Amino acid sequence: MTVETGTIGRWQGAGLMATTLLGTGVFILPQITVEKAGIGALFAWIALTLAIIPVTLVFARLASVLPHAAGPAYFVEKAFGRVLGRTVGLLFLFVVPFGAPAAILMTFQFVNALMPVHGWAKVSMELGVIAMLWLLNLRGIQVSAKLQFGLTLAIVSVVVILMGGAAIEPAGLIPLSEHAPAQLPLVLTAAGIAFWSFLGVEAMTHLANDFKNPEKDMIPAMMMGTVLVGIIYVSCALLILWTPTVDGVAMISAFDHLFGGYGAEVIGILGISSGLATVNIYAASASRLLWSFSQNGLLPRYFEKRNQHNVPLRALTAILAAMAVIIVLTFIGGQQLEHLIAWTNGVFVIIYSMSMLAAVKLLPQQNKLLISAAIGFCIAMAIALGSNMLYSGCLMLFILLVVKWQSRAKA
Repeated sequence: MTVETGTIGRWQGAGLMATTLLGTGVFILPQITVEKAGIGALFAWIALTLAIIPVTLVFARLASVLPHAAGPAYFVEKAFGRVLGRTVGLLFLFVVPFGAPAAILMTFQFVNALMPVHGWAKVSMELGVIAMLWLLNLRGIQVSAKLQFGLTLAIVSVVVILMGGAAIEPAGLIPLSEHAPAQLPLVLTAAGIAFWSFLGVEAMTHLANDFKNPEKDMIPAMMMGTVLVGIIYVSCALLILWTPTVDGVAMISAFDHLFGGYGAEVIGILGISSGLATVNIYAASASRLLWSFSQNGLLPRYFEKRNQHNVPLRALTAILAAMAVIIVLTFIGGQQLEHLIAWTNGVFVIIYSMSMLAAVKLLPQQNKLLISAAIGFCIAMAIALGSNMLYSGCLMLFILLVVKWQSRAKA
């Protein structure tokens, strides 16, 4: 008789999946894609939502038959050995210095809507957020899952209300037929940016052992969460295309257009709250990952020391310091938010690709068509990201060489 030790059920899993994916980008990414591709952004979101389904299913099946907290790194290690497994694990760690600052920059678009701030004053405030996160985590304080779930429910509710408002008062909306026709290169560019919205599909695999019945519940939970998030993003893209273009955050303008005001307060507060919660989770989880690698001898032992509250303080400080450096360099170099998003997406394309290739060896033959579709999606995303894959490719090669060198040194 099997003893069930997990606590997560199917519907709870679907909620966690949606919460993980919505994160910071729900009110910003649709605007960036519409600015890049016009009505092509709508096709990009629909295609991306459909195309991510095979990837989600493969991750779910891997997690249901090989539940392990290491997730993709464990799958790759089981399929291709310890060196590649550790390389994938380290890729997760090295993506944080770019992913978290991108999330902060998204968050500050909402701050700017409530209180305009520019230049070095804005950079100082962003660095102040990082300092606040350092203080917040000193005692191991993290934004609770209940708060994040509550924010997700609020975001979904606001989007549903906006769509309802558009349905009730369609007269003031811009018909989709008035937009310029979609262009395939721009659709691919938009899809490369939009991929950020589905970063976290793999995150549920880390929680497989926390499910009551992973073999039965992982697949429906991950599918329901993924499809819900796709619908929300498609709805946001539609709202932006329907409403007149103005400066600032387009979703705030859409809210004001449909309801006559209070968009900055409603959308802004939700955006700031969700953004800070997500970045806080980034910092807390990455510091523990760095501590774990230090404890295992994969990284210097310097980072394994913890304070009296069991917080890996040196690891936390290193992660937040790296984020601060990237924020300053991004401002000085004039890098755009979409550059950070694209570099982060490139790393995850490699992680997803390695996981899908591992599935070829780990899953039964009847999954071959599904896995092929998932690998095709990863190739399409790499093409869409183009030269932005250079950072992730060089990072992968560097980490692989370091891990190989370590393995030989210990042999």
